Amino acid sequence: MPGVEERGRPACFTVVAWARFALPKLLCGLLTFSAHAELPQTVAQALRQAGIPESSVAIEVDDLDAARPLLQHGSERSLNPASLMKLVTTLAVLDYFGPAHTFTTHVLLDGALRDGILDGRLILRGGGDPALTLERFWLLLREIRARGVREIHGEVVLDDGDYQIDPADPAAFDAAPLRPYNAQPAALLVNFNSVTLRLGRDAGAVHAAIDPPLDAPLLVNGLSPRDGPCMDVREQMRLEAGKLILDGGYAESCGDRAIALNLLAPAATTAAWFRQLWGEQGGKLVGNVVSGTTPVTARPLLAFESQPVALLVRDTNKFSNNVMARMLFLNLGAARFGAPATWDKGVRAVRSWLVERDLLCEPLELENGAGLSRSERITAHALSRLLRWATRQPLWFDFAASLPAVGQEGTQRHRLRDTATTGRAWLKSGSLKGARNLAGYVLTANGGRRVVVFLINHERAEAGSRAQDALLEWAAETQGAPRPKAQPENADEKNMQ
Repeated sequence: MPGVEERGRPACFTVVAWARFALPKLLCGLLTFSAHAELPQTVAQALRQAGIPESSVAIEVDDLDAARPLLQHGSERSLNPASLMKLVTTLAVLDYFGPAHTFTTHVLLDGALRDGILDGRLILRGGGDPALTLERFWLLLREIRARGVREIHGEVVLDDGDYQIDPADPAAFDAAPLRPYNAQPAALLVNFNSVTLRLGRDAGAVHAAIDPPLDAPLLVNGLSPRDGPCMDVREQMRLEAGKLILDGGYAESCGDRAIALNLLAPAATTAAWFRQLWGEQGGKLVGNVVSGTTPVTARPLLAFESQPVALLVRDTNKFSNNVMARMLFLNLGAARFGAPATWDKGVRAVRSWLVERDLLCEPLELENGAGLSRSERITAHALSRLLRWATRQPLWFDFAASLPAVGQEGTQRHRLRDTATTGRAWLKSGSLKGARNLAGYVLTANGGRRVVVFLINHERAEAGSRAQDALLEWAAETQGAPRPKAQPENADEKNMQ
């Protein structure tokens, strides 16, 4: 309103301008009083049995054929969404970049190339490809070989300068530094920063090795054969003085196992995989792999494109990949506000996008866009509003396809399996200690579509899955507004009826 200053806006900020920015926020609040607040009996009963008070949940169910929500309960509460924040990030990325956009890893040469021998430096400059998997990194190296580079007599330089983020302690979030979901983003990131621990039993001994082999021996194998059921080996490993220590027994019933680990810093992981895959393709490296910047004398050799955004978003949501979501968040920030990418630019980019689409509902707290955060907050109504908006956009089909089908795939493959709801709901779930959440779409028996959001923030949240399943079943079965009949498109169709 007149006389108000906000983030540098002048005191003459007009009523019209105030309405443009404030009205969507005001409407977000008003709409939370427009529907029933009483929970379905099956949901309320399941919450009581789980020991979760109704004041610790936020629910909204929207019938897409109706003007008003079908059910709202605490939907104005600002709660920790955990991985549901990926819905905000992936929708913003899809809408801003478009489904066909790609991110580029550049390969450059600095030196003379004669008869397949590079006397100088090979530079890999990261461009924020969130899914530079082993298969795709192998293809990148094959393209380098196909362009005539067989031997490198000099350094391989890894340029990660497109991201400017401080190194993070992977144990800081939940004291589980080896878990791949705690991997640090990097503009040049190979295989989600994972290496593989390979285990097996042979001739009465337990064999353990890290793939790819590392220059320095980081593995101390103290596993011994034992009888009985197979136990989770992750509970028998720890990091100590920079080494991976394995202790305890390994049952024969475990067989051969491959465990992905976030063991090294991103540059060290990329260097290890480069040496391994370059050698497997017959390439030779006489020199080191180092971190650095691209010299001005370097000349382009190859621009290697990522998968399109539509596929990146699909893999991010179907498998709730944290490092992919964080990289998309950073990439959006760099695209909106210029490189290098920072967390602050990512936050500003998402908030700006929400304002431009009239989707900003306060209170909203963003940190990394993946939900791997104790501070991120959003309301159930804001998520429902976002999901409704998506159904009216050209990006709808790509976004809907990114959500795993209940009982069939991705993170939802075990939910409501072999029930009437199997394959009739597409959901993103989000879990942290003290938080169990879900949001997505449900197809009703008569072909209608509904948005369902259910957030639980409580110390007993882990026990809330049955209540969430009950809401999904209620949303799929409960009658709502009658669906409008399809109208004939032309006179010939009218005459056929």
